[in-house]
Amino acid sequence: MATSIKTAISMQEELFKEVNKLAGELHVSRSRLFVMAVQDFIEKKKSHNLLSQINNAFNDHPNSEEIKIQSKMRKKQARKLEKESW
Repeated sequence: MATSIKTAISMQEELFKEVNKLAGELHVSRSRLFVMAVQDFIEKKKSHNLLSQINNAFNDHPNSEEIKIQSKMRKKQARKLEKESW
């Protein structure tokens, strides 16, 4: 079992009341509610970071050499398709 660490946090009274209410509705302790919230936040942050990495990878535009290669490949493929009997 993982070691638990105690910590103290400060928050506005209204938020504290909402936390108590939600913990009661979910039948969990305030500590458990905070753990659940932080775990959820961390997972969402990881997902957001992964999505950003994927978007950055697909944002890469071809350079001039890659454009030349693509053009040659298209021409070669078009010639092959012309020979096919449809």
